[in-house]
Amino acid sequence: MAVPSPGPSPAAESDPLRVAVAGFGAIGFEVARAIDAGAVPGLALAAVAARDLERARARCAKFRSTPVVRPATELAALADVVVECAPAAAFAEIARPALEAGRILVCVSVGALLDHFDCVDLAARRGGRILVPSGALLGLDAVQAAARGEVEEVRMVTRKPPAGLAGVPWLVERGIDVHALGEPTRVFEGTAREGARRFPANVNVAAALGLAGVGPDRTRLEIWVDPTVTRNTHDITVEAQAARFTLHIENVPSEANPRTGRLVAPSVLATLAKLTSPLVVGT
Repeated sequence: MAVPSPGPSPAAESDPLRVAVAGFGAIGFEVARAIDAGAVPGLALAAVAARDLERARARCAKFRSTPVVRPATELAALADVVVECAPAAAFAEIARPALEAGRILVCVSVGALLDHFDCVDLAARRGGRILVPSGALLGLDAVQAAARGEVEEVRMVTRKPPAGLAGVPWLVERGIDVHALGEPTRVFEGTAREGARRFPANVNVAAALGLAGVGPDRTRLEIWVDPTVTRNTHDITVEAQAARFTLHIENVPSEANPRTGRLVAPSVLATLAKLTSPLVVGT
């Protein structure tokens, strides 16, 4: 007797996950465009939110399937997954409605998450989830694994060209003109939590490192303005019971926004791919 064909997998029969992108700047636009183009199987771009709704509609006009453009507070009703790519000040108005509705929130403004950490409890109560991409870092899987045991120290040193730290209010208030610095200059040393608050658009990576490892208050951070580099550079050192390791990465700054790296949007897409892929690699 012939063996019946197993037919399509359940994943193939299911409807795609609806994705909404909140924030339509350098990262959000690239993420939305890639999803619209079918770069992540099993996902469909359903909606977009931006401060300037008319400009966002115009930018979506050439997409394959034009998404709905709505204020951020309305995205939870339109999507299964909300991707937050907005300025830190907009985090709460994006995150809370999504989590209240039990959605998956992919969070880029990790520093803002530290200031709204009750969102984790909200997600637990309402059946939502918060996913933090690695962003411009590497090795967060190793940091997470090491943190299952004893960890003596986690330290990160960030070096950025002057354009990557230009206009930071905390530096401006202290009279620091990053473009006038002729040699590498350390402008901050403290905890990852402190650094994320003072540089909310520049070092979300420090907040992600803190959450992956020993917490943002035990993770040490240095920030340097370095006119000798052309890339956003991060060096991480971990001293743990299970391993001692160092990580070094040099990210090419985004042309649209030199404060962030080109690796961030692909990292978001890789995180989204794990939601539907039958194979997931990495911790």
